[in-house]
Amino acid sequence: MIRTDKLTARNFPSAQEEVAQQASFDSEFDANPPSAYRLAFTDTDFLVRPELRPVRMQLELLKPELIQQELDIQSTVVIFGSARIADREAAQAAVDTARAANDDQALQRAERRLVMSGYYEEARRFARLITEHTRDHAHPLYVVTGGGPGIMEAGNRGAHEAGGRSIGLNIVLPHEQRPNQYITPELCFRFHYFGLRKMHFLMRSVALAAFPGGYGTLDELFETLTLIQTGKCRKRPILLFGRDFWSRLIDFDLLLDTGMISPGDEQLFHYVETADEAWALLMKEYDIGSPGNHGSP
Repeated sequence: MIRTDKLTARNFPSAQEEVAQQASFDSEFDANPPSAYRLAFTDTDFLVRPELRPVRMQLELLKPELIQQELDIQSTVVIFGSARIADREAAQAAVDTARAANDDQALQRAERRLVMSGYYEEARRFARLITEHTRDHAHPLYVVTGGGPGIMEAGNRGAHEAGGRSIGLNIVLPHEQRPNQYITPELCFRFHYFGLRKMHFLMRSVALAAFPGGYGTLDELFETLTLIQTGKCRKRPILLFGRDFWSRLIDFDLLLDTGMISPGDEQLFHYVETADEAWALLMKEYDIGSPGNHGSP
């Protein structure tokens, strides 16, 4: 009988073994060796040098990619939207506080936030529908968000409430963005580069849902529209929640009338109002049936 373990044994020690060996050696002789003496891949001072930017970008591309491959995550639905939209309970509490304080200006602001909280609840329900209906499929859909509060929290929360995993792609900001509590811990990533974060949003996505938001949401939405319009990525459903908000914010008719976009470009997205409407559109697009249906996705 051939001893395959001997035939396939490593010829060289692994990087992990080398790190462990050096740690033991360093603790014996010098607990804090100078930068020049450290292994290059364990030396943070070296890795953050400006000249190492290409290496850091490659690492930021590879780390989330390899982890998702290992967990067999193939298809995602991206949920974008404002970090400032609260859940209905918190928004109602703010209204009650402002009313009790007899503060008219604060009450007006709180009442607007209460109206907008409807989007939080729809994002939460949409994520729950995605997770509940595809969790037992051969290729389940995973919700991915920017990992922060507001609409992002709602997306991760809905998936969590459905008993599924979801992804958070956090970004380092001057005012630190903390991950929301509903992200699956092993799928809570942190980025330095906005560009690579946005690439990871799209690498596995089969649909994108954009809820009302500000500059960040617009940036992510328009990058996706541009990539689809120019053929740089495959066409997929783009769902704009809240026709009134989006049609007031962006005059797509003006872009058409002035020739800034081509006829048909206004059909790259769909207006939807509810989670049920959005989910029905995805079911039709990808022929999603019962878990026994092993078609796409």
